Amino acid sequence: MALEITDANFEELVMKSDKPVVVDFWAEWCGPCRMIGPVIEEMATEYDGKAVIGKVNVDENPGVSAKFGVRNIPTILFVKNGEIADKSVGAVPKAQLTSKLDAIL
Repeated sequence: MALEITDANFEELVMKSDKPVVVDFWAEWCGPCRMIGPVIEEMATEYDGKAVIGKVNVDENPGVSAKFGVRNIPTILFVKNGEIADKSVGAVPKAQLTSKLDAIL
């Protein structure tokens, strides 16, 4: 299951992670976010132990969202060694997300 990432734990779970991290910025009211949610959950299972997969609710965590300039959701950040390695905006196919993650593993 994808981790719940918040303003409070973002630094610890994402920026200090020794594994690549996929962060899905989403909101309850966002249709495309609901489409991509199950894909993120599948990736959390498939990449267990290899990468950290988490979700940030933008309505509940405006600090992290603002810090990374997230204006459109879903926005998915790929973070490696505390740096943004890649990013995806909008509902995209799972293959596109897994190839971006595979590239930084």
